[in-house]
Amino acid sequence: MIKFLDLHKINQRFHTEFEAAFKQSLKESHYILGKNVTKFENAFANYCGTQYCIGTANGLDALTLILKGYIHLGKLEKGDKVIVPANTFIATVLSVIHAGLEPVFIEPNSQTYNLSLENIKQHYTSKIKVVIMVHLYGQIADVENISEFARQNNLLLIEDAAQAHGAESVTGRTGNLSNAAAFSFYPSKNLGALGDGGAVTTNDSTLNDAIRLLRNYGSKEKYNNQIVGFNSRLDEIQASFLNIKLSTLDSDNQRRRHIAKTYLDSIINHKIQLPNYNGSKNHVFYAFVVEVDDRADFSKYLDNNAVEWLIHYPIPPHKQRALVSFSHLNLPITEKIHKRIISLPISPVMSNEDVQNVIQVLNKY
Repeated sequence: MIKFLDLHKINQRFHTEFEAAFKQSLKESHYILGKNVTKFENAFANYCGTQYCIGTANGLDALTLILKGYIHLGKLEKGDKVIVPANTFIATVLSVIHAGLEPVFIEPNSQTYNLSLENIKQHYTSKIKVVIMVHLYGQIADVENISEFARQNNLLLIEDAAQAHGAESVTGRTGNLSNAAAFSFYPSKNLGALGDGGAVTTNDSTLNDAIRLLRNYGSKEKYNNQIVGFNSRLDEIQASFLNIKLSTLDSDNQRRRHIAKTYLDSIINHKIQLPNYNGSKNHVFYAFVVEVDDRADFSKYLDNNAVEWLIHYPIPPHKQRALVSFSHLNLPITEKIHKRIISLPISPVMSNEDVQNVIQVLNKY
């Protein structure tokens, strides 16, 4: 069986260092907002090229706290509208709802799966105050054009970079392409913890201060609560693991890109639509997503040929039971994508033999 993602093999590379970090944490017994979190925040801010990084409990909280931070600063008001891609993971939408704001679903570009500027323009109104730009599957969105549109219309631009750690555009890395960015360190991510974790990156000192308050009960000093806050802090032990894994993120991303290029060069089957990729560092291939006409038949074929697969994502947010109030929306591009997509194995620890086996299986379909 060719695994979709072998987390044991990925993390086994760091086993000795993880053990040492864990023992050190036990010895020091400082488990909340200690030196490991500070070290990682500084290292990840430096990696992204931003002035600030604030560790959070998970990626959803990171995105929610950005929005709540702007509300606290008076730059947003409850009820303001926020553009989100219609085909994103539901967390993007939930962050908007949790912050008391209103999501506006925008169709993606059918080739890149990322936000379509053309569709943004068609649905833009003066009530929209924010654009959340998701770098879906690890590919940077149309950041230059969307940034210019946001600037012209005085909109806040936020990156949902949960799947795009280390992706690079001509102007910089994800995390430093907007007013603020949210990351997830869920174990399957390109930079994954051994549990939940997240972070916000920004160059805005006032937003940095607000989120640091919000993530810790609204408190800078213990038992002195300045605002109504939350409990959303990056775990000290997880931060120690992330500090170790950050050093290999670039090489891991390069390995993912190499596998993706091999797939793109070698998979020749008119029944399989391959992803759009220009060969640059703007994609880190959190997922290698293809489209097929008959997904049930294709997935059964992969099962019979011992190739694991996953669907990112089978149900679009506006069709989820949790978001039934949006079920009336007419989003044909999004709905078509969600019926056709399927993700193939890709990870930095895949062997060349496994890659070739996947190619052979797909070419015989």
